[in-house]
Amino acid sequence: MQVDHYENFPVASIALPRRFREPVRWVYHFARSADDFADEGDLPADERLRRLGEYRALLAAIGRGETPAHPILGPLAGVIRHHDIPLAWLTDLLSAFEQDVTVTRYATYAELADYCRRSANPVGRILLHIFGQATPRNLALSDGICTALQLINFWQDVAVDWRKGRVYLPQEDLVRFNVGEAQIAAARADGRWQALMRFEVDRALRMLQGGAPLGLALPGRLGLEIRLIVLGGETVLRKIHSVQGDVFAQRPVVGGLDMLRVLPRALFPRLAGRVMRGLEAQG
Repeated sequence: MQVDHYENFPVASIALPRRFREPVRWVYHFARSADDFADEGDLPADERLRRLGEYRALLAAIGRGETPAHPILGPLAGVIRHHDIPLAWLTDLLSAFEQDVTVTRYATYAELADYCRRSANPVGRILLHIFGQATPRNLALSDGICTALQLINFWQDVAVDWRKGRVYLPQEDLVRFNVGEAQIAAARADGRWQALMRFEVDRALRMLQGGAPLGLALPGRLGLEIRLIVLGGETVLRKIHSVQGDVFAQRPVVGGLDMLRVLPRALFPRLAGRVMRGLEAQG
């Protein structure tokens, strides 16, 4: 699997309790289809924005108490009302997708983090509302995980995004490490590029690990789902590090064997933590 944010929806996961699967599925369909409006195919920018605008109008109708006659937004209306999901989180997602149509560079990390706040964080917040676990602490931990997953997706997809005309690496970081966009175009992973990617991997890893306690805070299979997602993100970052940031030669993803390796840590996190601390003490 990759660590695309929308591929981390626990839509069909056996770890997700059955009662949550249907509402999560409709939220996924909304986010995935809107993201596709912004990214997929050869539609001109104005048509992409028009389709996203239709979704925005349908959300406004839901806010007025209406149920749209739409194959996705109709069922989603029931999910929003039943779980009291703030519409602002859904419109934040749309604003990020609209931004993808018009913005291809980010001058600073602060600008990129604001994009992640709207493109990724609402997903975790919506899921916590559905799970009945939307405490202030859980929401904050979720924000860290979701932003980290978005960053991981950017780092593994540098080459993919370049072909789309986009660079998500902050321009200030490119300047700091003396890396030009011509180097991305040439897929040249020299020492400067390696230093840049070490910096970005470390930033994402610290954020991911900062949110990881959510996997212990949530009960039962919900916690297991989060732990698997966090460990998947860590695996991709470890792979980027192991190839010295050369995401051009091979896009790092999580495979079946990787998941088998992390599954015991997800199932028995406290035991795994004690083992790791023991090994560190011996070293």
